Amino acid sequence: MNEEDVITASELKYLIDHGRQVKLIDVRELNEYEICHINGSKLIPLGELPKRIIELNNDDEHVIYCHTGERSAWAVTYLKKCGFKNVKNLTGGIDAWAVEVDSSIARY
Repeated sequence: MNEEDVITASELKYLIDHGRQVKLIDVRELNEYEICHINGSKLIPLGELPKRIIELNNDDEHVIYCHTGERSAWAVTYLKKCGFKNVKNLTGGIDAWAVEVDSSIARY
C-alpha cells in the first residue's frame, strides 16, 4: 500500500473538522459495528463489498476502516483495482480513532 493510500486518524479528524465531505466506509461485521463505529459511517462488511460496490460513487472521497486496518487495506486495494481513485485506508482502524481522536469509543 502506497503512502498516498493511507490516512491517520488525526488527519481524518482534521479533514472532517474542516468540512471535507469524506465518505466513511466501515468494512467490519455488523456485530463489530454495533460495539462502536465512527458517526456518519456506512457499514459494508468486507465480504459484501463486491456486490455492494454500486452503492459507492467514484467521484466521492472515501476513507475505509475496520478494527485495526488490515481488512480495510484489502478493501482499498480492491476498490483501486475497480477504478476508484480517491480512496484511503484509515491506518490503525477504529482502534486508532479511539486512541487518537475519540476516547468515548469502545475498544475491543
